[in-house]
Amino acid sequence: MPKQERLGFARLFMVLSSISPLFIIWAIRGTSVIPDEYFISFCAFMVAIPNGFLALRLITARKLRETRELTIGRAEDHREHLLVYLFAMLLPFYAADISSWREFSAAIGALIFIVFLFWHLNLHYMNIVYALFGYRVFTVYPSEDGNPISGKSTFVLITRRTLLHPGEKISANRLSDTVYFDWGE
Repeated sequence: MPKQERLGFARLFMVLSSISPLFIIWAIRGTSVIPDEYFISFCAFMVAIPNGFLALRLITARKLRETRELTIGRAEDHREHLLVYLFAMLLPFYAADISSWREFSAAIGALIFIVFLFWHLNLHYMNIVYALFGYRVFTVYPSEDGNPISGKSTFVLITRRTLLHPGEKISANRLSDTVYFDWGE
């Protein structure tokens, strides 16, 4: 039986924070089916709450010292994933016409599908905010050192480092069961 993730709620909010740029675009664009005061409030809520939770998760992980020593095996920089994310998700939604209830419902349905895919494919680390603050996203493959944390499965490391060397040991905060954050201090 697969192991249940302990930070599933955090992972959901990380997924929602990763799609928050869409709500900024929607708030600017507006819709004729919902009055602006309600629609803009909803969009602001969908930006503020998930990103606030992400910030709180980062601060909590640091404060509680939820730190793991990770050993780098092979590491791949995934800056291109951010471009795929922007073009595959944000641009089609920006181009979507949400001027009728049917079109609006279809856009919400598609958004729910994307949230499910991000959740299911473990893409909750995709967030433009990291890039804005100079962080890179690496997928790190296990090393052969027998480390019980980083030696068994692939994980994601968010860091300001430009290069990760095989065998390098990094102390990072755990954001979820598969995502770690290196403050770069």
